[in-house]
Amino acid sequence: MKYINACIIAFAMYSKIPMPRADWEKENMKYAMCFFPWVGAVIGVCVYLWGRFAGNIPVGSILYAAVLTLIPIFITGGIHLDGLLDTADALSSWQTRERRLEILKDSHTGAFAIITCCMYFIAYFGFSSELFEMQKIEGIGVIAIGFFLSRCLSGFSVTAFPCAKDSGLAATFANGADKKRAGKVLIAEGILAIAVMIWVSIPLGIAALVAALLTFWWYHHMSVEKFGGITGDLAGCFLQVCELMILVAVVVVEKLL
Repeated sequence: MKYINACIIAFAMYSKIPMPRADWEKENMKYAMCFFPWVGAVIGVCVYLWGRFAGNIPVGSILYAAVLTLIPIFITGGIHLDGLLDTADALSSWQTRERRLEILKDSHTGAFAIITCCMYFIAYFGFSSELFEMQKIEGIGVIAIGFFLSRCLSGFSVTAFPCAKDSGLAATFANGADKKRAGKVLIAEGILAIAVMIWVSIPLGIAALVAALLTFWWYHHMSVEKFGGITGDLAGCFLQVCELMILVAVVVVEKLL
C-alpha cells in the first residue's frame, strides 16, 4: 500500500492527472521520488502518439509543433516551468545568494522571467516544427523517452545534491525520502531509459544522453555556486532546460545524418 500511496503522491504533486487522496506521511514519502519519472512516461506516450500519428489527420507543421510544445504543460500544469521562470529572475538579479533564494520564493513575476518564458517556447516550438519536416519516428521516440530520463535525473538530484534550505518542496521530498534506496531506483530507471533510447537510435540516443548529462552538470554547478544547493524551483528549471536540450540535440543530429 505504501508504494501505491507513494505513486499517488508523485502524480498528485507533479501532474494535473486526477488522483485519489493519500496522506503525506513519512512512510508514504519514502519512495515518492521513485515514481516521479513515470509522470514523464505519461508525457512521453502522449508525445509519441501525437508525433507518430498526427501526420495521418493531417495537420501542418505549425499545429504539429504547437501540440508537441503544449502536451507537457497540459499534463504537468506548468509546475516545472514555474521553476524555470523563478530561476531566471533570481539569476538575472545579480544579487547575493540570500537575496537570490528570496527571489525564488517571491510569487511576483519579473521581466526576466517573461523574457525567458517567451524564448523557451519559441525555441521549443521552432525545433518541434523541424521534427515535422524530417518525418523520422526515431527522433520522436528518443524525445519521448527524454521526458522519463529528465525526471530520473531531477529526482536523483533531490536524493543526492545538498538542499539550499531546510524548507520548500525539494527539502520536503529529500527529508522524507529513503535517499539511498530511492537513489538506486532512480539510477536503475535512468539506465533503462538510456538503454531504450540507444536501442531506438544509436546516434540520436547518444546525442540525447550527452545533452542530458551536460545539462545535469550545469544544473549541479549552477545550483551549488549560485544558491548553495538545490531547491524545487532549481530542479524544475533543470527539467525544463534538459527537455529542451534533448530536443535540440535530436534535431541537430538528425539533420547531420
